[in-house]
Order: sequence, then structure tokens, then C-alpha cells
Amino acid sequence: MTNLKLIAASFAAAALVAIPSVGAETQSSEEMTEGEAKLAKMLEGRVAGEPQSCIYAAPNLDIKVIDGTALVYKSGRTLYVNVPHNARSLDDRDTMVRRTTFGNRWCNTDIITTVDRHVGHYTGNINLGKFVPYRKAS
Repeated sequence: MTNLKLIAASFAAAALVAIPSVGAETQSSEEMTEGEAKLAKMLEGRVAGEPQSCIYAAPNLDIKVIDGTALVYKSGRTLYVNVPHNARSLDDRDTMVRRTTFGNRWCNTDIITTVDRHVGHYTGNINLGKFVPYRKAS
């Protein structure tokens, strides 16, 4: 199985686990959501490193939200991918407000509150997972 197919299959499997069984449509491991396909394209030619509990994040942090799939943070040549425990609630139209005690580090213990960027009302919380670094293959 190629690295890209392995990534896609793991995201599809994670999505199946997260979907409630009542009224849920079945999804084979070969099908990808739009978000999973977008993430797979971003990770083409990259190799996953050891998952990290925390990463240093500059104050002007630029995190890309892949709807219903993951958060992606670029630091130099490395992309850090975080698949939150409740990734299906990720929406790129929301603003993220982070609550932490670790300063300029983002950690898997952080709770992210999401707020509608246009209206300003609360839309939910996101529980971060570990950060997986992806670097270009040598």
C-alpha cells in the first residue's frame, strides 16, 4: 500500500469510528471525503515522523483547517498534522480560540473553542490529538 493510500485509509477508518452508527451511511476504506482528499494532496511526497504531544507555534500562527478532517500547521519545511478527537466538527469558517497554560506551544491537552467568524457565537470545542510532522522524502 502506498504511503498516500495508507494515509487515506487511516483517515477513512478514523472517520468511520467517529460516525454514530444510527442512521450513518457506510463508507469503504477506499472512499475519501473532500477533506481527506485535500489533506492527502497536501501530504504528497512527504513522510510521517514520530507523533509529538506539543509543538512550538509562533505568535502569528497560521493553521489551515481542513473541514471535518484535520488542522495543518507549516513550520519551515515541515507540515504538522493534528487530527482532533472530534475532527468532524472542524469548519474553516470558524475562528479558533485556544485555551492553554503552555504559552507558545500547542499541545494535545489544549482545548480549542470555535466561534463563528461572522456572527461571533460559540460553535463548539475541539480536543486536539498528537501532532504528526510530515517532511519531504529525501
